[in-house]
Amino acid sequence: MVYNSKVDRLLMCTRKHDPYKGLYNLVGGKIEPEETGIDAAYRELYEETGIKGDNIILKHLMDFKYYFQECYVEVYVGKLNQEVTLVEEVNKLFWSDLDHDFFDVNKYAGEGNIGHMIEQVNMYKEELFDSKMHL
Repeated sequence: MVYNSKVDRLLMCTRKHDPYKGLYNLVGGKIEPEETGIDAAYRELYEETGIKGDNIILKHLMDFKYYFQECYVEVYVGKLNQEVTLVEEVNKLFWSDLDHDFFDVNKYAGEGNIGHMIEQVNMYKEELFDSKMHL
């Protein structure tokens, strides 16, 4: 989850492939073997958007474990410390305002998880984005 420096817009993409083809989603990717989750988050962020590690501090927000799908998702969040020029790898990128219904499964990927993640960020915004605190 990448917020702009004012924390009033969220970086999203439009999925070009299944799952969730055509829906709005957060940027991300897979953890490679012997790679930590945080290292994968920074690598995937750079690959998918061109955002470098010195543009953002990511913090581990939450995890999702899908037992029937044998899938584990780590969620990281951060805010940019400056404006950046986005570089699209696969999916179309855009900055979304935060006044949308992110629980709308007809528009947003993840069966409501994006809405849940945004609510968690809203609850802990001060702790997450205070540069003096590290999680």
